[in-house]
Amino acid sequence: MLPWIILIVVLLVIVVAPISIYNGLIRRRNAIDNAQGAIDAVLKQRFDLLPNLVETVSQYAAHEATLLGTVTALRRNKNSYGELTADEKSAFDSGFTRSLRDFYAVAENYPDLKASANYLHLQRTLNELEEQLSAARRTYNAVVTDYNNAIQVFPSSLVAGMFRFAPARVLETPAAEQTVPNVRNLFNNR
Repeated sequence: MLPWIILIVVLLVIVVAPISIYNGLIRRRNAIDNAQGAIDAVLKQRFDLLPNLVETVSQYAAHEATLLGTVTALRRNKNSYGELTADEKSAFDSGFTRSLRDFYAVAENYPDLKASANYLHLQRTLNELEEQLSAARRTYNAVVTDYNNAIQVFPSSLVAGMFRFAPARVLETPAAEQTVPNVRNLFNNR
């Protein structure tokens, strides 16, 4: 009876172990695809979001500059309101009122809208996206390392060799991508 139990156990080990190892290798390989998908998702988010944020910041900064320019132009020739002639006071008043009305129209719709806040939001978004991308890359490299270890250590290397599991490559950042993106170029293209 004991030899039969030993024989059954040996057969189970010979059959079950390779299946278990194979399934583990498949799970690891799929984890690599999942990690690559996470990187792609963050890259797509960065690709889609940054130009829109830069455009929003640029447009609002232009709006604020126009408003400030209008008010400055209205009072450019005199040092104080008292030095203005009646016609200049009237022109200043109507021009300022028109500019202020435009400003309040925007402020009513966006009460906290200020260029500095927009720039801060853009900066926070850039930082957040870069942190997410960095985390996704670290996860990818960890998953690849785990997979490569699994296909190279004994006994799983035997199963990996039988089913031709090839090593995966960890991400290597090209020299051009190792520099911080120049956001100024995004604004200069506007």
